[in-house]
Amino acid sequence: MVTFETVMEIKILHKQGMSSRAIARELGISRNTVKRYLQAKSEPPKYTPRPAVASLLDEYRDYIRQRIADAHPYKIPATVIAREIRDQGYRGGMTILRAFIRSLSVPQEQEPAVRFETEPGRQMQVDWGTMRNGRSPLHVFVAVLGV
Repeated sequence: MVTFETVMEIKILHKQGMSSRAIARELGISRNTVKRYLQAKSEPPKYTPRPAVASLLDEYRDYIRQRIADAHPYKIPATVIAREIRDQGYRGGMTILRAFIRSLSVPQEQEPAVRFETEPGRQMQVDWGTMRNGRSPLHVFVAVLGV
């Protein structure tokens, strides 16, 4: 299959005065293919955005927003909301529901860490964590003697 870019290259090379044979040799395609695209009076494709399709979740969005706002600062699990809207007639899936709920959540600011300044050798600060998840997680242990 010849790509749109190749078709444009055929037309550009032809406008520059190259013969069909030379274009075919240059691009590594058949002379018949070159002739077919030179004779075709096609316009470049016009890409348009897809039309918006109604979601199964649309009629429940206001209820979900209100339910999450009422529970703030606590979070309601998506399974609980799914059970509630299924009782109201929702027939959609959990993936779209979780994605919508995630889009509503406001990222919470983390509280700044409290620094402890002590005399050298008086205090040790220790931290432990995992840097990678998966088959081979990397466990990290850090100990710093107060400076």
